[in-house]
Amino acid sequence: MNWQAISFDWNQVRAFLATVEEGSLSAAARALGQAQPTLSRQVSALEQDLGVTLFERGPRSMTLTDAGVELVDHVRLMGEAAVLLSLAASGQSQSIEGHVSITATDMMATYLLPTALRQLREAAPNIVVELIASNDVRDLTKREADIAIRHARPEQPDLIAKLIGNASAHLYASKSYLTAAGNPASTEELSTLTFIGMPPDGRYLAMMQALGLELSAEQFKIRTASGTAVIELVRRGMGIGFLPRQAADLFPELVPVLTDRISLPIPIWLVTHRELHTSRRIRVVYDLLNVTLAEML
Repeated sequence: MNWQAISFDWNQVRAFLATVEEGSLSAAARALGQAQPTLSRQVSALEQDLGVTLFERGPRSMTLTDAGVELVDHVRLMGEAAVLLSLAASGQSQSIEGHVSITATDMMATYLLPTALRQLREAAPNIVVELIASNDVRDLTKREADIAIRHARPEQPDLIAKLIGNASAHLYASKSYLTAAGNPASTEELSTLTFIGMPPDGRYLAMMQALGLELSAEQFKIRTASGTAVIELVRRGMGIGFLPRQAADLFPELVPVLTDRISLPIPIWLVTHRELHTSRRIRVVYDLLNVTLAEML
């Protein structure tokens, strides 16, 4: 840890975040129970300590500068981590209990979520988590789950969604497969190799074409929508598959193929319904997933 690089204090950061979230210095001062001049001085001190201008100040408004926009997501993570720290320090997390259901794709549930859920167990041991590992999109407005981890922004107005970050998917194959079939040096050489995956919705080949891959349906000798099945089949030398780097890196027998030419960003959205504002147990789980998954990405 480079302690000398930390050149601000939490009160200043909190003042900045409250101003962003509440929309004005006066509203932020009311939310924090402070006088507006005090809060304004804290924001100005943060700007001075960081050496950047965070707000363009108008007569009736404050607009984030480009530097402010770049910092605000990091500051939100700090705020959410501070809430979790306060809960843990005060013992309140021990009193938070109940059932929270989380839905995610089978690959996300298998390879990424366990780290977050382990931390949740430590922070709030009385929360019971139901993990729904499914590639089908559950309807949160119908209470089919409390929290969802999705790869597309939801359109329903009653849902709260936050883009945590992007995973990245690449082509992977096992060392044994590449030894037998040859390691391709160009996208053209992929046309003779065997692939795993291609769900039956018809969009997969079009997506591959958009990435510059001219693949045929006949190359997909095993077809499945299951991400965990794809990764196991690729590990066993059955062919090449698109896999998230965060999952593929767990298996030393997997080798990336043409990563300098082929990469697919996978947005990670954390979604819940508006009960987030009234349910403390859902809020705790949501905030912890936000912090933990953002760190992993």
